[in-house]
Amino acid sequence: MLGLCTGANIHGNVHWMIPRAINSLFTGRSDLLSRIQKALEIESISLPQGQRRFVITGLGGQGKSEICLQVASLMKQKFWGIFWVDVDKPSTAERDFIAIAKLLRHAVESVLEALQLLATTHQKWLLILDNADDRDFDYQVYFPPGNHGAVLMTSRVAECKRYSPDAFQALEGLEEDDSRHLLFKAAELLQESWPAYDSQAKEVVALLGSHTLALIQAGAYVSQGHCRLDQYPQVYQRQRQRLLQYRPKQAQSRYFDIYATFEASADVLKRSQEKSASDALRLLEILSMLGSGVLPLQIFEEGWKGCKKISEANNEARAVDEFSQDHVLQLPSFIVLEQDEWDPFRLIEAVSLLASLSLVTRHDLVSGRGLSMHPLTHAWAKDRQDSKCQGMAWIATGCILGFSRSSTRLWQTQERLLLSHILSYLDNKVKKAFESVSKAVITPILLKCGWALLAMRQDSRLEQLLQDIFLELRQEVNEPSQEFLSLYDLQARNSIDLGKDEAARALLEQVIKIQGTTLPKKHPSTLTSMSNLALVLRRQGKYADAEAMNRQTLEIQEEVLGKKHPDTLTTMSNLALVLDSQGKYADAEAMNRQTLEIKEEVLGKTHPDTLTSVYCLAYLLQQRQEFEEASLLYQRACTGYQLSLGSEHPTTKACVNHYSSMLSDLQ
Repeated sequence: MLGLCTGANIHGNVHWMIPRAINSLFTGRSDLLSRIQKALEIESISLPQGQRRFVITGLGGQGKSEICLQVASLMKQKFWGIFWVDVDKPSTAERDFIAIAKLLRHAVESVLEALQLLATTHQKWLLILDNADDRDFDYQVYFPPGNHGAVLMTSRVAECKRYSPDAFQALEGLEEDDSRHLLFKAAELLQESWPAYDSQAKEVVALLGSHTLALIQAGAYVSQGHCRLDQYPQVYQRQRQRLLQYRPKQAQSRYFDIYATFEASADVLKRSQEKSASDALRLLEILSMLGSGVLPLQIFEEGWKGCKKISEANNEARAVDEFSQDHVLQLPSFIVLEQDEWDPFRLIEAVSLLASLSLVTRHDLVSGRGLSMHPLTHAWAKDRQDSKCQGMAWIATGCILGFSRSSTRLWQTQERLLLSHILSYLDNKVKKAFESVSKAVITPILLKCGWALLAMRQDSRLEQLLQDIFLELRQEVNEPSQEFLSLYDLQARNSIDLGKDEAARALLEQVIKIQGTTLPKKHPSTLTSMSNLALVLRRQGKYADAEAMNRQTLEIQEEVLGKKHPDTLTTMSNLALVLDSQGKYADAEAMNRQTLEIKEEVLGKTHPDTLTSVYCLAYLLQQRQEFEEASLLYQRACTGYQLSLGSEHPTTKACVNHYSSMLSDLQ
């Protein structure tokens, strides 16, 4: 029951029905508080101006209710009556509305009667509707009819902003300075000592995503002597679940701990009988296996396309890195395979449900839509699953990632977004993965992740992954076998990127020898291995051998794959490099320009592979001292790489360094 305070005062407030005092730890939000006050202020009860409203939505634990307490305190003298109703359940709402009527000295028996009483009360009043968190409930029934009064609502349901489309706030984390100050206050650190802890606090704030309740509980954990502030990140990595379920003894949150406030949203989905709610929970499990950053939703469509190819293929023998019907069966049911065309309806419904409960955030991307999660919501979504459920979610997620790899355009154009997700997915121990299901299922998933790491130039991470795979499959690194040729091919490619040219050459020669006895002479896999060997030979200075192998490979690729196939274009680029290394600049330039022209036609002008040809041509022209055109091409390549790959990608860095070096030499 809410505490009541009645009695007139000289400033005009008569009725004060608020559940608790403001929290002394409250920090920041000054701009938002000003906006809310401006939106709710009633200038004159004699002039019609419509019912004033403001809606605050957002993730649980961000301080929506505390903001309402602040607003009530700040505006106390502006209103004759301020009334608080907990609308979490119909029973609590009815209880509080009847209490309002009783406070106003009227006996009512229903919410409707209480609302009519407020509607006919012409003094200035503010009604606070807190915890409107049930997406299936129509909260319109709790708004008093007519134009009188002001209403402030809090909700996790994003759609509740419709009750006040011109005055609402989707609440996010605190500003960085406010986050640090809140942490300091919760940790009970003396204010004069705050500057000394600034860098430590920044790390904790970033770790917790500026989540208000998490910062308060982290501070309480420190103040109780469980660890020092500088130790908190390390303790968090080891004991994340314990820390996020820590409950201070005093001034507890309504939901007691961070995980409990998120679980309240999941309970809404679990209680629902709708298929979309079940899909939403399944999607939540899959998202927890990835990173918390923006994920392009296109990955699900490309995953569907990839698995349709498997579904329609026969059960012929497959390479160790290829998917089978066993992988199709692992996919979540909201990826509907029975349709002849991609149907995103169930996925969109699931995303909408999670977004409506503020468990995910939707984003507009250049190529479609994406979604992200708050770091703590992401951690909770994973920790709430038992080990068996996590294992199943990990496999399903790996199948989506693997099937989507059939779309090279998605992975190349969205590399910057997908990188964090593939790295987070591979946080799972390889040994644990092999223990969860058969090698026939796990091995292709890990190898497809390996090929993604190769394309993203995550050389060290790929090296570690390969070591773990070799160990679990009990294969010798330097002794290729026919069964695992794809694994050894990937190992050779990784050795090239790591600069281990001799190891790569020895391995590729063995792989090509095995391919020669097990595959047709013109098989694409054999041609790829030949092209890679030619690359190693060039790097070792064996230019004549490299040129001969490249020309042989190119001739067969043009015959088998066609002149515009990506593999053919790669070999053309490699041949141009060999010609350049031998001083055959005119031939190299002609080959580069021909390759670039085809890539622009086939892949587009901004595709990373196209940019590689731009980069190579710029470098060649630099060598020929044609600096003006070289500069223009370098600018195009550098800008394109930064947009598509990011400034930290090795290729971007190399291109920028070459361009900077040329400019420096010209000065």
